[in-house]
Amino acid sequence: MLARLSAAALSGVEAIPVSVEVDVASGGLPGVTMVGLPDATVRESRDRVRTAIRNSGFPFPDSRVIVSLAPSDLRKVGAAFDLPIALGILAASGALPRRDPPACVIVGGLSLDGGIPPMQGVLPIAVTASRADRPALLFPAANLAEAGIVQGLRLHPVKSLWEATRVLSSADPVPVPPPASVASHGPPDDDLVDVRGQLTARRALEIAAAGGHHLLLTGPPGAGKTMLARRLPGVLPPLSFEEALAVTTIHSVAGLLPAGGGLLTRRPFRAPHHTCSDVALVGGGAHPRPGELSLAHHGVLFLDELPEFSRRALEGLRQPLEHGVVHIARAARSISLPARVQLVGAMNPCPCGYFGDARRQCRCPPGAVERYQQRLSGPLRDRFDLSVAVHPVPWSDLRGDALGESSAIVKARVVAARARQIDRQSRLNAALDGDALRRECRVPGQAGEALLRRAVTTLGLSVRAVTRVLRVARTLADLEGRGGLEASDLAEALQFRGLGEVR
Repeated sequence: MLARLSAAALSGVEAIPVSVEVDVASGGLPGVTMVGLPDATVRESRDRVRTAIRNSGFPFPDSRVIVSLAPSDLRKVGAAFDLPIALGILAASGALPRRDPPACVIVGGLSLDGGIPPMQGVLPIAVTASRADRPALLFPAANLAEAGIVQGLRLHPVKSLWEATRVLSSADPVPVPPPASVASHGPPDDDLVDVRGQLTARRALEIAAAGGHHLLLTGPPGAGKTMLARRLPGVLPPLSFEEALAVTTIHSVAGLLPAGGGLLTRRPFRAPHHTCSDVALVGGGAHPRPGELSLAHHGVLFLDELPEFSRRALEGLRQPLEHGVVHIARAARSISLPARVQLVGAMNPCPCGYFGDARRQCRCPPGAVERYQQRLSGPLRDRFDLSVAVHPVPWSDLRGDALGESSAIVKARVVAARARQIDRQSRLNAALDGDALRRECRVPGQAGEALLRRAVTTLGLSVRAVTRVLRVARTLADLEGRGGLEASDLAEALQFRGLGEVR
């Protein structure tokens, strides 16, 4: 007899419907045969499924079992096919009262005792299931908060194979309502009020947040580069529901959602170690998975000790930073991973870290400083809109009573500036290009034209660098609430193209 069920397979951060067909033949040697490009984990499910069925009190058919996973050209990865395969075997062998299970997407692994542990990637599968004519999902009970994010989906969370058979045996199973709250709140963001001094760096941080610009911080150890970078998420506006759904989906696929967690409401902040590989940073692998770049989608990617990252890893960032997406091509299939991030880089000016420090002498040999700074290629440096030299805080500022503005005050200005950009051009200034760039970033008069021409000649700015200067100037005008650019906006934007050079 033949049974057919619906499942889903992950491809990048999306789920693709998969049809699970199980045939229990009346003759032939006993055994389980799987077809449809199953990987080693799926092939191993034969022993898990057999043991789970028997330990759940059901007989395993003493005949030939053929399991087909379609489409056959899609590689099936992971243990999420255990549950649909087990239910298909029970349905095809007649152990279930109904041979044709109701329309429902079924996913989940199996323990040897028949239990169903939590799994990763439930959210994109739930999104795919919600597009069916009669959307329903049978899934591990531990992932209820995650699946409950998707509206209009009939939820059937189960803890064991035995519970799953009861759902499929029912003519009209009663769905479980989603939990009242499906949001996961992380720890509070660090506050800018803790930062003493560093007025120029604080200004750059605000500009970066207001326009979505990339920021490079250069300075000696202990100057406060990491402290500043960790406070950027606290001045960014809250995630919209669509942004939160995209962020949660990526973390779900990567298996990084907290136990029982639902919708992530805070912007991600990722700070990978400089020893990470290019695949870990950008994404990919034999079975492509999101890297740190995608895990920081709609948030901040902080690369400390930037020159210490491998050249291959850093150069892999160039195209995704321009387009906001990572394209991974394989012989059989290509996928795209979202990567709309704000990049914050931090680096020492030299190997010892004290080149240009007025208090400590640099001990690097001749030529070492130049070689160290050349680890960042020109094209990669060009992609930083703002570059700032962070100097040690004077003792008077460090121990003084005066406090800087809090993140809440700065955030209010950032939110207002971003609202102006969205109302005017439906995107942030960092993404302006083409006609929108020419329309919204007109050079202000002869004074502005002369200033920009002199800067191009003196600083040797590339066309990309000029574009980024205009975008930053547009953000400066938005922070002040002005409709057009002024020469002072261009002048300040140009300052941030050279402030990262420690001399």
